[in-house]
Amino acid sequence: MNRALPVSEPPPCRADQAHDPAHDQTHDQAHFPVVIVGAGPTGLMLANLLGQQGVRTLVIERNRSTVAESRAVTIDDESLRTVQASGLMGQVLPQVVLGYGVRYYSWRGKEFARIEPQGQEYGFPKRNAFHQPLLLEQLRAGLQRFAHSAIWFGHELLQFRDEGENGQVVHLQLGHDGATKHLRCQWLVACDGGRSMVRERLGIALVGSSYDEKWLIVDLLGRSSALRHARTWCDPARPAIRLPGPQGTLRYEFMLHAGEDPEQVLQEENVRRWIHARHPADARLAITRKVVYAFHARVAERWQSGRVLLAGDAAHLTPPFAGQGMNSGVRDAANLAWKLAAVVRGEMAPGLLATYAQERKPHAWSLIGMAVRIGRFMQPKSVWAALLAQGALRLCSLYPPVREHVLQLRFKPRPRFHEGFFLPGESAAALVPAGQLLPQPQVELPGGARVALDDMLGPGFAWLGLADAAVPPDFGLPCRHLRVVAQQDDFLPVQPVQPAQAAQCAVLRDVDGTLERLLRSAGANAVLLRPDRYVLAYLGCAGAPDAARLQPLAAWCAPPRKTLDAQSARPHRDEGCAFALSTPAATISNDQVKPLQPSRLATTP
Repeated sequence: MNRALPVSEPPPCRADQAHDPAHDQTHDQAHFPVVIVGAGPTGLMLANLLGQQGVRTLVIERNRSTVAESRAVTIDDESLRTVQASGLMGQVLPQVVLGYGVRYYSWRGKEFARIEPQGQEYGFPKRNAFHQPLLLEQLRAGLQRFAHSAIWFGHELLQFRDEGENGQVVHLQLGHDGATKHLRCQWLVACDGGRSMVRERLGIALVGSSYDEKWLIVDLLGRSSALRHARTWCDPARPAIRLPGPQGTLRYEFMLHAGEDPEQVLQEENVRRWIHARHPADARLAITRKVVYAFHARVAERWQSGRVLLAGDAAHLTPPFAGQGMNSGVRDAANLAWKLAAVVRGEMAPGLLATYAQERKPHAWSLIGMAVRIGRFMQPKSVWAALLAQGALRLCSLYPPVREHVLQLRFKPRPRFHEGFFLPGESAAALVPAGQLLPQPQVELPGGARVALDDMLGPGFAWLGLADAAVPPDFGLPCRHLRVVAQQDDFLPVQPVQPAQAAQCAVLRDVDGTLERLLRSAGANAVLLRPDRYVLAYLGCAGAPDAARLQPLAAWCAPPRKTLDAQSARPHRDEGCAFALSTPAATISNDQVKPLQPSRLATTP
């Protein structure tokens, strides 16, 4: 049996309590294992995932509430899978327009290409429309499920100091209504946007480039058109994009040429004239927002400095042409949440956090590269350049494999790591190698009810084994065991299992054979999954016993810490700038939090 590690119960802290000045004294006495700066999609998603893991978390946001304007408009299948992990799918999914594509039009207004992906490899359609302000409110409300989580709106981070002398805390200084407050945390995560104050104070540079061209963004309300898919006009005279959204929302994006005055462009008559040229009926809709943006393709040189980590736009800026900016931030949250939780609980060594940038940074760059290439295609410099690019795509589309590659969005970089926290060694023929996100098929419970795979896996590590797989040896971390039976196997329970009882079910039917195919292709009969559903290792492979394959994990697992008793959990006065409500989860030296050299799991943390 894998051992469950004891976790001390954190003192309760109500979400949104910062609105009540009566709580100010509590603020000054607060210690949180994790403090997140910024209540955008990345910060709020990270807070919800940490809440699911039982980690006492504080989000601080200088604004009085979440933003009211919609910045991102596309949410992909990987992000919806993370919403599923956060436990908020029931609230979020009904407000999402699932499965929309893109139509590309020439400078003459004729369609020459389309993207219309089918299939739901990760459990959801690949492209979906959403309304960001609504998602943020749902994430904010989601934090109220956790007595150990809080959001302090109207609080701005003024200063922070990583305590290098003892390596255990970060001291924070906050401003709120002219007053100054102090608190401490074990880990600070900067989700404070592209102009991140935290990143700038750390002296971390953004590398990459920025676009010379600016774009006009116009949000409209009252759409009644049934046109479902996005439209992109690859017109050198004025590249433009039309993006329908949920609840009658609509977005237009227009490229500005050199020398055009943004203030002049923003005048309403000009905005409506440009919209009328693309779709006359849209020009009569109510304008809710119009702004001129400059786009960037940049990534922070470092994503961690001691006990401070960067995530979301603070770590990377992605051009919007592929709809991946916010989605990259959600991937950051999914990657970082379980690692922070394991370190805070004392289950794993702090060096694990170095694998966050090791895994996420190359993938962020690959998505930026995809967005840049799409942007070049959308912004031809001349009619001749447009004819050449569009003609080449038409010609290639005559070849079915190329047509399907574009139509199904297969040029999007796979969610796969080449270095990081995973154990390679499976067959070279593996359909999903170690370090890649596992597909999410539907599975069947005894009695016939079908559920999504992730709903059965729980929030931690999980082992999925075929009928002939041996239960893995203890590798030092809590792990759920589930056995998968083939589609043709007998599956008759004494009592049918209903979806509400799914958490107690230890046997699943592989409805369409997806899981068995993946395992057999890897030369394995079981797979060990990380909490973010990436493949940690395949087991039952020829040539190495499971115990030997899992042995490197022992170096990453911290010894179990003792549950805090009533005396040690009691608040105590510190000579520093705050009270501490609990002792740190583990004693950590400065050397332990230095980033690792690029390597796989075999490197000792």
